Amino acid sequence: MAIRLGVAPIGWSNSDLPYLGGDIPLETCLAESREAGFSGTETGVKFPMDAEVLGPILARHELKLVSGWFSGELLTYSVEQEKERIEQQLATFKALGAPVIVYAETTGTAQAKQDTPVSRRPRLAEEDFPAYGRKLTELAEHLAQRGVAMAYHHHMGTVIERAHEVDLLMANTGEAVGLLLDTGHLTYAGDDPLAVTLRHGRRINHVHCKDIRAEILDQCRTADSSFLDAVLEGVFTVPGDGCIDFAAFARALAEIDYEGWVVVEAEQDPVKAPPLEYARMGHDHLVRVFTEAGFTIVE
Repeated sequence: MAIRLGVAPIGWSNSDLPYLGGDIPLETCLAESREAGFSGTETGVKFPMDAEVLGPILARHELKLVSGWFSGELLTYSVEQEKERIEQQLATFKALGAPVIVYAETTGTAQAKQDTPVSRRPRLAEEDFPAYGRKLTELAEHLAQRGVAMAYHHHMGTVIERAHEVDLLMANTGEAVGLLLDTGHLTYAGDDPLAVTLRHGRRINHVHCKDIRAEILDQCRTADSSFLDAVLEGVFTVPGDGCIDFAAFARALAEIDYEGWVVVEAEQDPVKAPPLEYARMGHDHLVRVFTEAGFTIVE
C-alpha cells in the first residue's frame, strides 16, 4: 500500500478569514510546505487558477497539485450551470494532473458566516437526497470523463455534516461520487471517523487529516459558536497535537486498502501556530503512524 503526503495552504492563509495569514506570500507557503516534507499541496485563496501560471510555480518548489476546494451549489443551480461554474478549476486541475477536486455543497452554508452558530446550518430532508444525488452523480460523471474525480467533502456548517448524512449521500449517489474522509470534521460533528472509514471505504478517494483540541471543542459546543469562531479559538490543529488517534485511523485506512493522497489540513491562526513548525509536526506524526500501519510513503 502506498500513500502520498500533501498539505493544505489553509494553515498559512485562510480563505474565509483573509486577515489570518493575509501577509504571508504564496512563495513562503510553498517553500515551507516542501521544507516540512510534503510532496504535494492543495490550492488556496492565493493560488492562481491558470495552469500556465500555477504549473511553473509548483514545479519550482517540487510540489505536485493534490486537489483543492470548490464551493458547490447544486441545490441552487442546474447541473449544466454547475458545469460552467466549475470549468476553470477543472481545466486547471486536469492540466496539472490533480487526481481529485474537493466538492462541498455550500448552498445556505453557515461555515463562512462568523455571526451564525454552526448549529444553525442548513438541512437537507431525507426525501430530498435522491434528487440531489442524481444531480451530484451527473456532475461527478462529467468530472470523471475529464479525468478528475469528485471527492465530496462533508463539512461542518453544510447540509452534509453528520455521519448519517454521509450515509444518505453515499446511498443516493453513483460510484463516480467519491468521498473525502475528514477526521476533524467528523469528530467535531460528534461522529466516529473510523466507523465511517470502514463503512464507506470503497468510496473514499481523498483524505484530510486534522486533529481536534477536545477542551476547545467542548467550549465551542457549550457556547454554540460559529465555525469560524471555533477556528479562531483553536479547535483544529495538526495530527499528533490533539485528541484523535491517528494510529488507529491509519490502521483503518490499511484495512480498506486505501491508496492516494493523505493531506494535513488544519486551519489555525498562523501567529499562534507558526505554519512551518506545525506542518512539520503533522507530517512527522503521519509518517510514523502510517509507516507503522504498513504503508509505503512515496513522493
